[in-house]
Amino acid sequence: MTDKTLAKGSCNCGGVTFSVNVPVTDVYVCHCSICRKSTGSGGIAVTVVPTQSVSFHTGTELIKQWQKPNHDWLTNFCSVCGSPLPGKNDDQRTFIPVSLFDSGYEQLEVKHHIFTDSKASWEVIADNGKQHQGAFG
Repeated sequence: MTDKTLAKGSCNCGGVTFSVNVPVTDVYVCHCSICRKSTGSGGIAVTVVPTQSVSFHTGTELIKQWQKPNHDWLTNFCSVCGSPLPGKNDDQRTFIPVSLFDSGYEQLEVKHHIFTDSKASWEVIADNGKQHQGAFG
């Protein structure tokens, strides 16, 4: 990694690669029904970083986006392997699914669980992350 690169990541097929030049530490786990259906699991674990800190190196042409009709929610994914990819959180921040990190993720810790009011009935939250019934903030 270069001096300014603090974390590197890629999709499952390795077609999309990116780096982040700020420390990645806090994990937010979203348990909403949209994230559950998008991932096929109990939700998605992400970190949120300033958008200008993320650089894509390869595969931007592989990135596809889907927006839920009549909703603000959208997701980016690799058109080859289907991995969820970093995407716009708001005008200044980008979310990154933490499972994409290949390096620089050693300090990650779950800090918050959001939309716990709609988590799957079979899911048990067993860490010390603060639980929020709705969105964090």
